[in-house]
Amino acid sequence: MVGRNISIMTNFILLGFSEHLELQVVLFVLFLGIYLMTLSWNLVLIVLIRMESHLHSPMYFFLGNLSLVDISYTSSIAPKMLCDFFKKQKTISYIGCATQFFFFIGMGGTECCLLAAMAYDRYAAISNPLLYTALMSPTICVGLAITAYAGGFLTGLVQTSSVFQLQFCGSRVINHFFCDLPPLLVLSCSSTFLSQVVNFLVVCAIGGSSAIVVLVSYGYIIAAVMKIQSTGGRAKAFNTCASHLTTVILFYGSGLFSYLHPSSRYSQDNDKVVSVFYSVVIPMLNPIIYSLRNKEIKDALKKLKERKKHVISLCLQVH
Repeated sequence: MVGRNISIMTNFILLGFSEHLELQVVLFVLFLGIYLMTLSWNLVLIVLIRMESHLHSPMYFFLGNLSLVDISYTSSIAPKMLCDFFKKQKTISYIGCATQFFFFIGMGGTECCLLAAMAYDRYAAISNPLLYTALMSPTICVGLAITAYAGGFLTGLVQTSSVFQLQFCGSRVINHFFCDLPPLLVLSCSSTFLSQVVNFLVVCAIGGSSAIVVLVSYGYIIAAVMKIQSTGGRAKAFNTCASHLTTVILFYGSGLFSYLHPSSRYSQDNDKVVSVFYSVVIPMLNPIIYSLRNKEIKDALKKLKERKKHVISLCLQVH
């Protein structure tokens, strides 16, 4: 009987935000706006980094990759979520659910590794400025980026294999707006102990090791900054790390709360709110956080606007 039920499990049903029917239009417009802003702001940042030669440095190389990952990260769930808003039955195929889960987890793991690489870059720039060119050579930067993507791919592969070998022979209703780990484990009619252990080990291996790199890097950064005599010099050094540190706190804080809190206290409805924050809101906030306090990016934006005005004026003259 169990085998027969498993064999006909071809899709899942996503509840999404159906418990708030009166807010469907408002939520759709809100999430559509957030998604479009995420795409536009991250794409603009990528274009700026590619076009402006003074942004061709390790810090902006990783920032460009972070923007690319944020686009992929939120795009793995946002289009499906938006399409489901006005559907009576929000179905997703078994293969589609596994694919969505793989890319979402994989991009999340990649972001963890990229944030660690960016922390190491800030450590090299502040603690070892004379060796910075050697420590962050183009070869090393590309190697760190490849390692980040490989770590994310491995994270997605291991966790997807672990979750989707479970038996889903009962309810197929996922009380969420995408295929995430906690609601999938709730649906399983087989033991989830091994999957939970695998999840914990993967989070510790990728998230934990990345967090250690960030903490150690900032430990050295703080020690180096405290040796600076002038208050202005200290403020300038800390200012170069403020954007990255804000991004780290937001990403790690929401992710750890969602994936490592005890299952006995697990509330699927409350978890949706946290999931919206780390899967939809943070990818939109990252380019804003890095742009608001960054003079070089502001200058590049001004140049881009001036070029746009120049092109428009030339077009008007031609016509």
